[in-house]
Amino acid sequence: MEPIQAIRGMNDLLPDQIGWWQRVEETAREILGNFGYREIRTPVVEKLDLFARSIGESTDIVEKEMYAFSDRKGEMLALRPEATASIVRAFIQHNLQADPLSRKLYCIGPMFRHERPQKGRYRQFYQIDAEAFGADDPMLDAEVMYMLRLFLERLGLTGVVLHINSLGCQECRKDYRLALKEFLEKNAAELCPDCQRRRDTNPLRTFDCKVERCQALMAEAPVLLHAICGACSDHFESVKSYLEQLRTAFVINPRMVRGLDYYMRTTFEVITDRLGAQNAVGGGGRYNGLVRDLGGPDLPGIGFAIGMERLILLLQQEQIETPRRPKIFVASLGPAARKACFLLAQQLRSLGLETENDYDAASLKSQMRRADKLGVRHVLIMGDEEITRGEVQVRDMVTKTQTVLPLESVAVRLQEIYMRRGQ
Repeated sequence: MEPIQAIRGMNDLLPDQIGWWQRVEETAREILGNFGYREIRTPVVEKLDLFARSIGESTDIVEKEMYAFSDRKGEMLALRPEATASIVRAFIQHNLQADPLSRKLYCIGPMFRHERPQKGRYRQFYQIDAEAFGADDPMLDAEVMYMLRLFLERLGLTGVVLHINSLGCQECRKDYRLALKEFLEKNAAELCPDCQRRRDTNPLRTFDCKVERCQALMAEAPVLLHAICGACSDHFESVKSYLEQLRTAFVINPRMVRGLDYYMRTTFEVITDRLGAQNAVGGGGRYNGLVRDLGGPDLPGIGFAIGMERLILLLQQEQIETPRRPKIFVASLGPAARKACFLLAQQLRSLGLETENDYDAASLKSQMRRADKLGVRHVLIMGDEEITRGEVQVRDMVTKTQTVLPLESVAVRLQEIYMRRGQ
């Protein structure tokens, strides 16, 4: 019988990989917590209308990429393709605006889009998503980008660049949209089929196209940043000023539009040159009308999402984090020693020390081979003679030295050693 394989583009995260993920998640929780963000967990399945209304019916995500299906009662549902809409829905449904501690929220979890799987981009992918509600001050825009910078720096990541832009407000976009449509109509013959469609439904999306001839054409198109109103221009100038105050370097990218309809004013992306065509590690922006459009109060919002797969690829390239390994292996010789070693292993674990022990009554040579393969720092060895004397042989696998410690104090002694090393 053929073994069942995982769905293409939906990957297992294996034990030797998971250390990277835990490092990223722990760092995210630390940094976000320092800025007052609290964790929220939303369902992976939502009503399809939530994403159609928030992301935009004419976006590629809704038209081509969402996993949409009907349940047994005929209601249209979807696997969440992004987290912002779900967080906004929960924010409204549970009246979180009444709780001053729940106006900054974050979520870590899987999203789903039916795309062609490629390096760092899969059909089930993981994101870290942060959202802040209730403030329209450009100071918050800069703070959100500064927080993202601190997170990446804390991980030890280098070689990423912050790109920023302003998409203005709905009023700014009215005249600009007409100018862009006129440009696209004049150059319709040069557009790919997708951009032919976008020209009428959502012309701003033509800036997102990855087809080379469309990218070359859009380099000549009018840009929204040059057409924003005075209020939006002042807001953007203040954002830049606050970023400079925070010594957060940025590049103004007037052709960056992001892929979701709800964005307005400040938008941003963190770009790398190390992942090929999929060069955005994360990004976000302001969405002041979204809470209102989904039936809630008219509160402004801003947030970002980071793709964990791409981030971990970068960390692995720079060898910033290594998989977690046990620190100690307890090896035994003989039935009496096996029982004593079993108890000692549990004591070490209860003191917070990662420990492995033998379950197969293997030879000492075999146990030492296994300890070496596990990459442990110390091997504790006990046989019948050590039991009689109340001692443990402690072998340092790095220095290749061996010492003897009393059985009754060896666990505490090893705890002190690892605490002193900060391991």
